[in-house]
Amino acid sequence: MTRFRSALRLEFTLQNRQRFLHAAVFSGLVWLAVLLPLPPGLRAAAEPYVLLGDIAIIGFFFIGGSVFFEKQERTLGAVIATPLRFAEYLGAKVATLCAISLGVALAVVTIAHGMSYRPLPLVAGVLSGTLLMLLVAFITSLPFGSVGDWFIFAVVPLAVMNLPVLHLSGLWPNPVLYLVPTQGPLLLLGAAFDQVALAPWQLVYSVAYPVSCLVGLSVVARAMFVRHVVRTAGA
Repeated sequence: MTRFRSALRLEFTLQNRQRFLHAAVFSGLVWLAVLLPLPPGLRAAAEPYVLLGDIAIIGFFFIGGSVFFEKQERTLGAVIATPLRFAEYLGAKVATLCAISLGVALAVVTIAHGMSYRPLPLVAGVLSGTLLMLLVAFITSLPFGSVGDWFIFAVVPLAVMNLPVLHLSGLWPNPVLYLVPTQGPLLLLGAAFDQVALAPWQLVYSVAYPVSCLVGLSVVARAMFVRHVVRTAGA
């Protein structure tokens, strides 16, 4: 626990030094500039999509940027020489970025919408969606040596993770989109603004399926870290 607390403090320091906190505030201001000019009815309809966009920025690109900062500064390989365990290392990153994502989401929604939303599905949707984006970005960033190469590849997983927008908007309400992990978080965000009336099975799905995907992604993340960081450092 002491190691994890130390890792958390270090992560917050690094996030501030790498200007991710500043970027998160700027992102929130951009989303407010999009939402505030809209009429209240349209504002409520747009907010789930805005939140998914914010989750994509903070969840996907921030952790990818953090990994490449560490690669550039040659600190990523040094992690394996410390007593810090992989779960503590990744947990500290995930916890700090989830806190930032949730803080920005609550600030944007409350300023734009007041308190006329359901906080429980909102918080659950933001946290589960951010966690999914974080792990997918972490996994996909490890094999690449430069952020430019990763950006070219990252378009594909990012597009897949945002496909549920087609379902919520009604453009393509195909059941196959329930296979995409972010479908559950987006349904929860829709329920937070009374756009979706979740059936009991949808509520269970929206919680259980993302959690099961997070467990699987965590296993993959550890395996990819061993393959592309631990073995590379030992070579």
